[in-house]
Amino acid sequence: MEVSIIIPNYNGANFIKDCIESLKLQDYRDFEIIVVDNDSKDGSADAVAAEYPEVRLKRLDQNYGFSRAVNEGLRMSDAPFVLLLNSDTKADPGFVGALVKTMKSDGMIFSVASKMIQMKRPDKLDGAGDLYSAFGWAYARGKGRSSSGYRKSAKVFAACGGAALYRRSILDEIGWFDEFHFAYLEDTDIGYRARIMGYRNVYCPEAKVFHVGSGATGSRYNDFKIRISARNNMYVIMKNMPVLQIILNLPFLLLGFSIKALFFILIGHGRAYLSGLKRGYILCREARKFPYSSRNLRNYARIQLELWLNLFRRLPG
Repeated sequence: MEVSIIIPNYNGANFIKDCIESLKLQDYRDFEIIVVDNDSKDGSADAVAAEYPEVRLKRLDQNYGFSRAVNEGLRMSDAPFVLLLNSDTKADPGFVGALVKTMKSDGMIFSVASKMIQMKRPDKLDGAGDLYSAFGWAYARGKGRSSSGYRKSAKVFAACGGAALYRRSILDEIGWFDEFHFAYLEDTDIGYRARIMGYRNVYCPEAKVFHVGSGATGSRYNDFKIRISARNNMYVIMKNMPVLQIILNLPFLLLGFSIKALFFILIGHGRAYLSGLKRGYILCREARKFPYSSRNLRNYARIQLELWLNLFRRLPG
């Protein structure tokens, strides 16, 4: 198979059948489907096993999070391209083929981001690739805007791991998904690492997928999601930025964290956000920093320019 489609699943009974059914209708057919279940309690793994014998199912003994589930899927695959897909998605028939065509157009492409459309409001975008700014904010490009827009391919900082294609050879080079993340911003982290090494992440407007969003957590803002996201925000910075780059961005980072802290305090989640930042700082001391090399100095400079430019782009919705 040319493509392995890895679907991490956790209590996705309301969505996963529609996701798999949409894959069965794809124009492009040279793929296998791997479902990695994080010890779901809603019968979704049993439903996949019973109704889709062609799907390769891996059951984990507890909820290890998105990153571990993806890595388990990678261990089961030897395809040159790996497509990550959330269980709460439905793919357009041309989705997989468009991603593969874009990936094959340039050997320096690491990931291809899809055009994610809100399932409940199909006139609105859920995202067209991810951006990252010197505020330390990662956010979906075009989120909440008209789904009729963003018709042109473009370079992006990273691809949203909820529906994106990755090149296996580069994954093996830069390292797989960081399991310290558990969930949230693991796609920003891996896209960041690829950028440091000189690879590209691009957006493909022809690859359309409909996304429910927060299918496992149930809401956009909750203490668990806010705490994990804040922790990982800190971790991405400390892991991927050399010390001098952190110092250079420190005024922007402090402002960005302060704005978010104020926002979450006002909506009643301040304690979760601040405890997440604290945990992120502790985590940074436990995990290995991505190695710096002067050979990548030009790539760091390009990344830094993009971090500054993204300060003036649309703020997250």
